[in-house]
Amino acid sequence: MDRLTALTVFCRAAERGSFVAAARDLGLSSSAVSKNIKELEDHLRARLFHRTTRHIALTEVGEVYLSHVRRVLEGLEEADALVGSMHGEVRGRLRVSAPMTFSLLALSERIPAFLDTHPELSLDLHLDDRRVDLIREGFDLALRGTPHLEDSSLVARRLTTLTYAVCASSAYAAAHGLPTHPRELPDHRCVIYSLARSAHQWTFTRGQEEVSVPIHASYSVSSSLAVRDALRAGYGLSLIPRRYVEEDLASGRLVCALEEWGTRETPMYAIYPSRRFLEPKVRAFVGFLEEELG
Repeated sequence: MDRLTALTVFCRAAERGSFVAAARDLGLSSSAVSKNIKELEDHLRARLFHRTTRHIALTEVGEVYLSHVRRVLEGLEEADALVGSMHGEVRGRLRVSAPMTFSLLALSERIPAFLDTHPELSLDLHLDDRRVDLIREGFDLALRGTPHLEDSSLVARRLTTLTYAVCASSAYAAAHGLPTHPRELPDHRCVIYSLARSAHQWTFTRGQEEVSVPIHASYSVSSSLAVRDALRAGYGLSLIPRRYVEEDLASGRLVCALEEWGTRETPMYAIYPSRRFLEPKVRAFVGFLEEELG
């Protein structure tokens, strides 16, 4: 048995739900597909498919095996592409969509140095907090912060995780005090980032305890930088990524409340259409993001 061929046949048959379709896709005969599946099952001593005269369906064992085999085959493709890209030049126009505040605070100062190392590359960076359609809008790559990735054919590479804190200015804390329990938040003036999924409800955990608090904000704004400005001005409290206020916290300009409580985290991903034959320009930029953010 050619193990790699058998694994490739298995994956394609599972994806297509048909031995005939898998054979057509791979340029093999139906008997060759059946033979590869049988030899793989014999090797594993497990049935991977339920078969009828018209349909095939993965067994429970087959479902588990498929999830692992996919990662193996993707890794091999990525390794092959990496070798190929080493002989390719990083050049051309790269279109990237990225969230505005995160990019301004974490990346924009470093991008010129990246471009200096790749003089044949031009970067078209769109700073926008909306969720773009990469394929339809012609983007090569997007940075996306989300706790839940939708099912799709897109490749997602995790770069970093944004952690959050309830913050206020030291002047506000001196004048109004700070909450000692999440349920005290409605007693304070709150500022919210209006584009957040849970803008009007903040959830906190402490051990086994979970508390969700409805937030009726006196100031709602679609920019995290504007939220930070309101905090600096002593206007009220807000739940904001620590990365956006780390200098303010270090200097004492802002202070944290409810530090014994955990709150939401937002993973940040590089999203791109396909791992297969990844262009050198995309691979180079993903490597830059991993180096800067990882």
